[in-house]
Parts: sequence; structure tokens; C-alpha cells
Amino acid sequence: MSVILDLIGLVFLWIGVGFSVIGIMGLVRLPDMYTRLHATGKVSTVGLCGILLGGAFLMPSLALKLIALAIFAVLTMPVSTHVIAAAGYRA
Repeated sequence: MSVILDLIGLVFLWIGVGFSVIGIMGLVRLPDMYTRLHATGKVSTVGLCGILLGGAFLMPSLALKLIALAIFAVLTMPVSTHVIAAAGYRA
């Protein structure tokens, strides 16, 4: 059973790292602030949640804390992206 949990954890880690890399590529390649914010805002949320869920499978003793952190990130990261976009629009 431990091998299966380790495999699931590694899959989630690689998904999180893959989404984070895609977000970095979007930040570098996209033309303006709004499309860059869209790429980094959406992808970083999914990437961070993948990494945190992978860590929850790999370290069951910290699973509750990591899942709570993932829920907090899902609730707050889109709001911060919206605030940055609104400030950029006003400037």
C-alpha cells in the first residue's frame, strides 16, 4: 500500500511541477500584463495544489496541514491576481 501512495504522490508532484513550468513559460512568452497574469494566476494555483497534494500523499503525518494549505491557496490566489490586475488597470 505504501508503494501505491508513493506513486500517487509522485504523480501529483510531477503534475504540480509541470503546471509551474508552464506558468513560467507563459510569464516569459506572453505579450502583456493581463495575459501574463492569467497564465501565472491559473497555473500557479494548480501547480501549487499539485505539489501540496503530492506532499500529502508522501508524508501522511502532514496531510491535514498540506490539504488545508491547498484549500487556502485556492481561495486566496485568484483574489490576489485580481487585485494586481485592478491595480495595473488603474495605473
